[in-house]
Formats: sequence, structure tokens, C-alpha cells
Amino acid sequence: MSIQRVRSKRAKTDALLADPTLREHVPDTRAFQRSTVEQMLDQYEMIYVKPVNGTFGNGVIRVEKSNEASQPYLFQSGEAKYAFVSFDQMFRKLLDVKKPKPYLAQQGIDLLKYAGRRFDLRIMVQKNPKGRWESTGMIGRLAHPRKIVTNYHAGGTPMSVPTLLKRHLTTEQRKACEARLSKLGVETAEALAKRFPRIKEIGIDIAIDLRIKPWILEVNTLPDPFLFKKLPDRSVFRRIYSYAVAYGRFRVRKRKA
Repeated sequence: MSIQRVRSKRAKTDALLADPTLREHVPDTRAFQRSTVEQMLDQYEMIYVKPVNGTFGNGVIRVEKSNEASQPYLFQSGEAKYAFVSFDQMFRKLLDVKKPKPYLAQQGIDLLKYAGRRFDLRIMVQKNPKGRWESTGMIGRLAHPRKIVTNYHAGGTPMSVPTLLKRHLTTEQRKACEARLSKLGVETAEALAKRFPRIKEIGIDIAIDLRIKPWILEVNTLPDPFLFKKLPDRSVFRRIYSYAVAYGRFRVRKRKA
């Protein structure tokens, strides 16, 4: 049986929203349209617009509203920044800059920072050889200093979770936070599997806000396991890879005699 892949961010978000426990960890996410962007900026002051189908942070744009600025509307795409006096001006430019494909608008989360740079976390969750969901790895992703996304392929820096959290939490608090995130990872996989029963692995992008609340930004059903080779503890990658071999994502290479 082949491993199921789900490209649509909307379909995965809907599956999570159907779970009462997970719903509180999912940012407000709506179809991209003019009225939605305007309403969400008034409500949250920062939102992200992102392609419904997309990877590596490609096409993601951060849009902000600051009532105290002379140009209150601004957005950033890649390293390019734009500022505008009116919403109409901003939205016209936004339509020019975004890719010509369906988009979502998502509530912006104020991420924790390390050395002045935003970071989020990637949690790897897999079916183990006994057929149970298990959180097998956790890694931090530190954003490029001039970009809004944390993805490694967009210039983000992989870092260990303890390193990123040590300035925000005590050792005991950090361990409790990591245990909570591991549990959230399993709950997320179980919720998605109800809608997509043939999935075997997921990578969850988690934002930690200033109150240390975790938010599920995105779920990837074709996560990059090799990112975890960047961790000092190589046993994490070895476990992830061995599980992936067990459920058929990778084949074991036979050594030549």
C-alpha cells in the first residue's frame, strides 16, 4: 500500500479543526480574498498569505498593519519590503507580487526569537514498526536575518531545540514543553489519519508564541528527514530513517560484495 501524500493546506487544516483538542492550536486560516485580508489585518495586525499548495516557504508573504506609521500597510516577500498609505494601494501590489495560484490568509503569530531572529520548530511524527504514531524528532529552524520564513531551503539555520529555548525557559520548563510538543505531534497525526488513513509520516511546523503557547502553522506529509542530520545527536536521524525504511519510504541499499 502506497504512502498517502496530501498537498492541500486547506484540507489538512480542516482535518485539524475537526478535532476539538487541536482546534485551539490552529491559527485562524481563511481563503485569500480582499475582504478577508482587510478583516484579518484589522483583527490581528499581522497575517501571512501563502499558497494552498506549496513547499519550502515559496510564495509566502507577511502582511502587516501599523496604525501609528505614516505608511500603515506593509508586506514582505522574500527580502523585498513594501509600504503603503492605503489598504487599496497595498492590496493591488500584493496581487501583483503573489503567485498566480490559490492562496490562504493565516493569522500571524509573534514567534519567539533567538539572537534577534525568529524561529519555529519542526516535529517529525512517524508510524513506528509496531504501527503506532510516535514523535521521533524535533529541531529548531532559525529564520534568515532578512527573510520571513524559517525553511532551511530558504536560508534558515537548523538548530537544537534546547539551544533555542534556553533563553526563554528553565531546564525543567523546557523539558515539559518538549514533552507537550511530542504529545501534540502524536495527536496531530492521529487527527489527520482519520481523514487520510494511508499517511505514515508528517512534519509539523510549530510556532511558539510569547506566552509559550504552541501553534500548528503547517503540516507536511512529505517531510524532509535529512534535516535531522544537522542535529548533534545522530541517533535521532538514525531512528527517523529506520522507521521510514520500515514503512517503505526508503529502500535499504545492499552493499556490494
